[in-house]
Amino acid sequence: MHNREITYRQALHEALTEEMERDGKVFLMGEDIGPYGGAYGATKGLIEKFGEERVRDTAISEAAIIGAGLGAAMTGMRPVVEIMYIDFIGICMGQINNQVAKIRYMFGGKAKVPLVIRTEGGAGRTLGAHHSQSLEAWFMHIPGIRVVMPATPYDAKGLLKTSIRNDNPTLFIEHKMLYNTKGQVPKSEYLVPLGEAEVKRKGSNISLITYSRMLLYSLEAAEELERQGISVEVIDLRTLFPLDIKTITESIKKTNRAVIVEEDCKTGGAGAEIGMQIMENSFNWLDAPIKRVAGADVPMPKSSILEKLAIPSKEDIVKAIKETLR
Repeated sequence: MHNREITYRQALHEALTEEMERDGKVFLMGEDIGPYGGAYGATKGLIEKFGEERVRDTAISEAAIIGAGLGAAMTGMRPVVEIMYIDFIGICMGQINNQVAKIRYMFGGKAKVPLVIRTEGGAGRTLGAHHSQSLEAWFMHIPGIRVVMPATPYDAKGLLKTSIRNDNPTLFIEHKMLYNTKGQVPKSEYLVPLGEAEVKRKGSNISLITYSRMLLYSLEAAEELERQGISVEVIDLRTLFPLDIKTITESIKKTNRAVIVEEDCKTGGAGAEIGMQIMENSFNWLDAPIKRVAGADVPMPKSSILEKLAIPSKEDIVKAIKETLR
């Protein structure tokens, strides 16, 4: 496989580069993605390599970015458009909810919408309430859109490539605190399928179901608990829609307990849907109530101390697991 270690940012950059080289219909659009290289550097150097036709800086209008991306996707292109922060996605929600998600269905499959919307979410950089939200649950509720949230460089590259090749729209959410994280990524070509979770750590006492940056906290918690004789199985969902309930169910049949870890607000969050699907599919195997470790129901504070309190910590995860095992 010839693995090497690269950053999450580099993995995204490689995925975009490889897919643009492979298919001339793939092009990029977004604010500051050209000479500046993107707010988090994922598109750096691509305008020099592919030119202004295929790496397009846009006006500061999320509605225009999504509208143009949709039109291009319907007429045979494969656009990858960037919304700089997921917090701004409400500005183009009409296009996403009523057009991007529904057009293929409403046209009886005659129109395809191979549109990838790259954006970033999550807290950790004390950017305040307008630049730190986790809004993935909004999009789980819109039929017609895939919701992808990779946690590792390997998955980021493989899932982005798969999303670009998919004929349906995908919301691809990158966590702002993951760009500098490193992981093993093969040089050879590979894809990661949408809708397949991965057991990142095997265990026997409890199933920990998570995604995005919370995977890193969950793995740290599992390591700490292993030293205390508690065996934690950690599942990385990778995609929230489609949701891989099969992998979750198989794990719970083995461990008989479940804790869901998410950064988004607890009320109406992704974990509420995951927990309900566990109830529908695995209730007979549960020996304890499902626990959720989630973000607080507050606008994200600017203060670093308050921000840390508003999102789950390793200690919160450890505590929830111990409570579930009582």
